[in-house]
Amino acid sequence: MTSNPIKVGIIGVHPDKGWATTAHIPALKALPEFQIAAVSHNRPEIARASAEKFGADRSYGTTHELVTDPNVDLVVVTVKVPHHLELVTMALEAGKAVFSEWPLGMNLRDAEKMLALAKSRNAFTAIGLQTRSAPAINFMKDLIKDGYVGDILSVSVIGSGIIWGEEINESYLYTLDMANGASMFHVPFAHSLDATLYAIGSRLKSVSGALSNSRAMTRIAETGKEVPLTAPDQIIVAGLLTNGAALSAHFRGGLSRATNFHIEINGTKGDLILTSPVGYVGLGGFTVKGARGGEPMQELPVPPLYETRGFEDGFSQSVGLAYSRIASDMRNHTRLSPSFEDAVDLHRVLDAIVSGNGERRDV
Repeated sequence: MTSNPIKVGIIGVHPDKGWATTAHIPALKALPEFQIAAVSHNRPEIARASAEKFGADRSYGTTHELVTDPNVDLVVVTVKVPHHLELVTMALEAGKAVFSEWPLGMNLRDAEKMLALAKSRNAFTAIGLQTRSAPAINFMKDLIKDGYVGDILSVSVIGSGIIWGEEINESYLYTLDMANGASMFHVPFAHSLDATLYAIGSRLKSVSGALSNSRAMTRIAETGKEVPLTAPDQIIVAGLLTNGAALSAHFRGGLSRATNFHIEINGTKGDLILTSPVGYVGLGGFTVKGARGGEPMQELPVPPLYETRGFEDGFSQSVGLAYSRIASDMRNHTRLSPSFEDAVDLHRVLDAIVSGNGERRDV
């Protein structure tokens, strides 16, 4: 255990845009447990501008320089999924602890390679399934653990991808190729499924699913050009949980005029509902409702103790709380944050859904 800040090196930082700038850096700067020691970008001038703007000690134009910096304790990988295998591998081989954004790899095979390397190096790993840290998710988890719903009978999930609908921003065009591992199926659906399973404290025993397209084309927001919508905009999944309950999930591309996000947990003693006006569990804006016995459904405000670090609702909140868990794990050897093992487990579920062709597969 130490009081010295954990020195972080972030791969792929732009001063004005990107996931690192939007979520990671605001979270890190608010936490005294961390210090931004280094940033990198494949264009050195952008790396320098990022370091200057965000107060990083050093900037690098290559990943190799960052991961071999002796002052970096934790390497954070926030770039697009197709680059994860190469960059995570470099960081692990340099002997660093690694926090990679989800998905860990473009596919199960790549994720398993990274996990095997991490185990061989006895490295600390964390995966960006940060929705597990969201206050509403943890409030529901504790309610369920304390018996609010009794024995869980069924779990129902409805979600919207926000993009992958009528139009898509040009920067997200790479997500239309399923091989890149960053589609609606791999990101918002996977995050939502993971957070749901975490909240109910169970895993999938078997699963089946179907992926399809209701839209043949989508429009690029910046230009109005129509392009083929080659990634699924409809995901339907049914599964059986290890606790005996049934799970169903339906994700749609774009946004709905009706229900955009809804998790319903039906139990022998009560029911819980989590909703959000936005499309999936990662964006916040949650409302928790519940009822037991003959009570009417009513809102259950999330107690302040679940938001102890003072982050505002949204991406930086869940990412910031995830970093708090990482700090505890690295300093005190707790096991609060999801690891590469959790990432591979989720990759296996996704692989079972895709490879099953609608048939039920054991997970």
